[in-house]
Amino acid sequence: MSDISRILTPDVEDEVEVAVDRSLRPHTLDEYIGQRELKANLAILLGAARQRGDAADHVLLHGPPGLGKTTLATIIARELGANIRYASGPAIERAGDLAAILTSLDERDVLFIDEIHRLNRAVEEILYPAMEDFALDVMIGKGPSARSLRLSLKPFTIVGATTRAGRISSPLRDRFGATYRLDFYDVADLRAIVERSARLLGVELSPDGATAIARRGRGTPRVVNRLLRRVRDYAQINGDGRVDAATAEIALAALEIDDEGLDGTDRKLLAAIIQKFGSGPVGVQALAAVLAEEPETVEDVYEPFLLRLGFLDRTPQGRIATDGARAHLARLGYEVPAARRGELEQPALWDGSTQDGAGSRAASDPNALDN
Repeated sequence: MSDISRILTPDVEDEVEVAVDRSLRPHTLDEYIGQRELKANLAILLGAARQRGDAADHVLLHGPPGLGKTTLATIIARELGANIRYASGPAIERAGDLAAILTSLDERDVLFIDEIHRLNRAVEEILYPAMEDFALDVMIGKGPSARSLRLSLKPFTIVGATTRAGRISSPLRDRFGATYRLDFYDVADLRAIVERSARLLGVELSPDGATAIARRGRGTPRVVNRLLRRVRDYAQINGDGRVDAATAEIALAALEIDDEGLDGTDRKLLAAIIQKFGSGPVGVQALAAVLAEEPETVEDVYEPFLLRLGFLDRTPQGRIATDGARAHLARLGYEVPAARRGELEQPALWDGSTQDGAGSRAASDPNALDN
């Protein structure tokens, strides 16, 4: 990654990172760390399907990027003892593309469709009977002589993954027999993930070093694994290869990642709101101009973690930096001027400061309201 300030973005991957990430993925539900309720429900679903010898119900996984949706899809196939095919919503451009994939599936195979909310409508229409009846409706001919032919498919399981569950159409969502949301991980689970990854990578990692990395992982396994690899590199070049808390702190500070898990761009965004706009409110267009980014990038990449951390509020008037954000930047040595929004508070209704004089009359004459 050429821009170290975006090392904390969960959905930025290159080919090398994808290969390393795959080597660190768990292979069974028992190895999978976190998401306890999801794992318990999924174990029942898969165990029952395995005992019956049937294809499992279709599964929809939704949640922020980097939490393990692709990993869970692979585990589902392994637990069922079936093969898995990988596809992506944007890559299935025509109905014929999906038909070719579906007809090539063997019995009880798993088809994983990432970004399923980006399927176009024509492809989605083909998917409805396939999911519900294991059938494919094909039109033969054109015009008045056209007729529909229904082809039978072998029973299979679709695992759909999306970061935008609200963009999936209701007919498609209703055809999934099980829907699970993946939540952000707590520090204890992230620490366990870091320790497991360190063992697989052959990194000597102390417990306090694992905690230091996990605290900055933004609740996302993909991020902590990426941080572990960067800290490992630092320890290899500037130390003896062992990662303890001190080494992790120095390495992460070199990457401009502070103790709250904020990177340089996050702090630049908060500083812009606090210093240039009096802590807000400020519109996303103005923020995007200051950061030289697109408004969609600000909303989708930068803001979610700041909102979850409680450092940013979204209001109808715009974005506001909270007192927690102000205190955090002040602790890091940033100049934090007084909040402008304190000056914009509306006066009390009868405090004598209204423009039309009614307030002053009410304050001087208690009977003014009765006249």
